[in-house]
Amino acid sequence: MSSVPPTPASPPARRLPLTGVLRLGRPSDIWFKPALSVVAAIAPPNLTLLALGRLDLAMYAMAGSLCALYTHNRPYAARARALLGVVLGMLGGLAVALVAASLTGSVAVLVTVGALLAAAQKVLCDATRIGPPGNVVLTFVSSASLFVPQTLDRVPGHLALAAATGAWAWLVCMAPALVRPHGPERRATASALRAAAAYADTGGAGEGHARARAAGYAAVQAAWQSLLSTRAPSRTRRALERLVVRAEVALAAPADADAGRLRAWARALRSTGPVPPAGLPPAAADELLGVASARSLRARLGPLTPLAARTALGCALAGYASLALGVGRPYWALVTAASLYQANIALTWSRAVQRVVGNVLGVLAFAAVVPLAHLGQAALVLCCVAFSFGAEALISRNYWLGSVCVTPMALLITEFAGRQQPGALMAERVVDTVVGALVGFAAALVVTDRRAGDRVEHALTGADRAREHAARLLAGPHPGAAALESARRGLAVALADLRAAADAAAGEWGQRALPQERVVLAEQSGHRTLAATARRQGLLPDHGPDTETEDARP
Repeated sequence: MSSVPPTPASPPARRLPLTGVLRLGRPSDIWFKPALSVVAAIAPPNLTLLALGRLDLAMYAMAGSLCALYTHNRPYAARARALLGVVLGMLGGLAVALVAASLTGSVAVLVTVGALLAAAQKVLCDATRIGPPGNVVLTFVSSASLFVPQTLDRVPGHLALAAATGAWAWLVCMAPALVRPHGPERRATASALRAAAAYADTGGAGEGHARARAAGYAAVQAAWQSLLSTRAPSRTRRALERLVVRAEVALAAPADADAGRLRAWARALRSTGPVPPAGLPPAAADELLGVASARSLRARLGPLTPLAARTALGCALAGYASLALGVGRPYWALVTAASLYQANIALTWSRAVQRVVGNVLGVLAFAAVVPLAHLGQAALVLCCVAFSFGAEALISRNYWLGSVCVTPMALLITEFAGRQQPGALMAERVVDTVVGALVGFAAALVVTDRRAGDRVEHALTGADRAREHAARLLAGPHPGAAALESARRGLAVALADLRAAADAAAGEWGQRALPQERVVLAEQSGHRTLAATARRQGLLPDHGPDTETEDARP
């Protein structure tokens, strides 16, 4: 039982933090997969164009190749569908941009088209939860294409080249399935087990336990999302489901969890050997299989309307401001603004700081490497490939660190069509970065998410209802095992949704005070009910009649 005292309701903080914004985290477990995939997707098409003497077409080849950055956390069956959607989305945005560039020479009109495309791409990426790198790469492709001289007769050929490299990127991302067909699901389950072990180490109390619990539930939710994204159940998936249940139960009752055993299971999943048995009681294991087809995760779509408005307004104003300053590439400011928008103002501010710092350092990196890149077109391609690897290898540690490589890569891409003046190029990039960050963040301050508090209220209602449903089952004489499992899973999802809604609202401006005390009380009572439900299912040691079961009653 948590001993955290309720905190009084208070207005959300108005501080914009600097401490920790640039702190480096641990690299992703699979940092090398997107890094190697993007190299394999970029290098062959660009080297082929180099051999043909048509490196001027490299921008359209890069459009398809950059799709290899997506969907590395998804099971391969789900990855095939999602990555196809990414390629089609990229082609759709590119087609609109090329046609617009063919029909008008008005830079103001092109900036407007780019801003609307950026908003649409932001909404689609958030609604589908496609994951990193989100809308930023798609917006970069479409926005850059808007400002390249174009004619309608060349549009089909450029789209065909992008489609061909997109197909190649699809093959590159699907190739690991030949070696580890269940690799993504195993990694997601291992992450859930490690996160649950980290929370179990806190014993459900002490400094940092709330963050560890939130991280644990986020990892468990991600594991369920991964496992349930494949339509056909398999023996491996069912074995992984049982391990995720163990992680979920450990979060409900950390004092009873065996952190060492959870970590041992996680380590076993890193190999290609069989999935370790979860050691569930036979009845509980059977019920898991019985409810697997009926279980679903609640869709947690973000506040899409405010984000769309922020993106459209911020990108348009950033592009117009760049034009007013006489910068020749307003799409850089547009893309900078598009990259900022996160779930709330506080996160958007952090991304703005990271973007500016990373881009300025990236410009310095470009200055250091440009003499080498100017040795010849082959050197230019190889430098671009090297920076693409570095960007994906580093960005999981912090966004700014990856931007140090993304920026010189973007500057090198502009030289595929012809050599540029490095000094002017670097100056324009710095100006556009600062303009895009300032104007984009100002737009976020103007368009606030005023319904963030309403989402917290809805999440509180959902958590209370889920807890009361589980408590009624516990109070009954003979609750069905399938009903208990469904109630426990529903309550776990409701509590995760409540924490996500509260965290998002806490960083948003322009809203009423949040019901912090109600949130804490709902979480405390919900986790007690989760533990009582798990005990009734035989998933935890039975301590006999205790206050947990009594507290779980409505």
